[in-house]
Amino acid sequence: MSLVIRNLQRVIPIRRAPLRSKIETVRRILGVQEFDLGIICVDNKNIQHINRIYRDRNVPTDVLSFPFHENLKAGEFPQPDFPDDYNLGDIFLGVEYIFQQCKENEDYNDILMMFQKEKAVLDELGRRTGTRLQPLTRGLFGSC
Repeated sequence: MSLVIRNLQRVIPIRRAPLRSKIETVRRILGVQEFDLGIICVDNKNIQHINRIYRDRNVPTDVLSFPFHENLKAGEFPQPDFPDDYNLGDIFLGVEYIFQQCKENEDYNDILMMFQKEKAVLDELGRRTGTRLQPLTRGLFGSC
């Protein structure tokens, strides 16, 4: 199914082709390539606004995710009955925040994807096993 990448910010340049390629790789690894997924890149102002509304935290952050299927048990994948339900949801990337957290001489796009892959894999493992694991890079990007 489709992967939609929207860049709603103009602070940090985004290379869409490498980002799309890496996200598609992660989707294949996780076995969810048949599901739709939205990736939305936003600046600090917008991620802070979303974080305040949905998490009651008035600070910018790195990643916010909004699953389409909210009532899954740990370890379950969605089992859609209808084509429109083949949707994982949306992931908002605070690219300005992530960029600001990068250390000197690190490639922003590599850091962005490394953190996203780590978080996605740990989130899926947590859903499957019922555990709450945190990324090792959490200290680089702040809490999720």
